[in-house]
Amino acid sequence: MKILKLAFVALVFLVGSSALYAQQMESGKYSLDNTMQNYTLDKQSGDRSMTIYVNFDKGFDKKPKIILSVTKLDAETQTNLRYRVEALSISRDGFSIKVATWNDTKIMGIAGDWLAISEP
Repeated sequence: MKILKLAFVALVFLVGSSALYAQQMESGKYSLDNTMQNYTLDKQSGDRSMTIYVNFDKGFDKKPKIILSVTKLDAETQTNLRYRVEALSISRDGFSIKVATWNDTKIMGIAGDWLAISEP
């Protein structure tokens, strides 16, 4: 009987602590290229940027952390490659991905993955 009670207490503790440390997570892909309307990363020179908005399928309980990666980059080979990809305006419902370049860099396309994770 004592073993049964001890097992029950251990089970309640494990279930309770796993709920305490439960994380929400969502992931997806993004892509920008020169077939998009108003695409400027392959034009002229100087500071240029494009921003897209990502809506989460299911809202988070609190603002998540965002991790971005770049999986594809198509750029002019005659100039230096300069780019920055950042997450902005992060909320429980979504965030913006801003891709920027500067000087004479020309980017014809860029794509990647994103991961949103809430802290427990």
